[in-house]
Amino acid sequence: MIAKEESIRLIQQLPDESTLTDIIATLYFKQTVERGLEDIEEGRILPHEKVRERMAQWTKSLGH
Repeated sequence: MIAKEESIRLIQQLPDESTLTDIIATLYFKQTVERGLEDIEEGRILPHEKVRERMAQWTKSLGH
């Protein structure tokens, strides 16, 4: 029930002219942030340097 209550509260904070797309985007953003925070708490993170290395490999494989 907590997720439902939080979702309702979030939706109520949006402007009255919000579209369904705005509402879905807001809920998706909240879910994504919560997942990221859970990943941090569980230690599922990469050091900044590792991310830089991976980005360099990805861009290299794309020919950039």
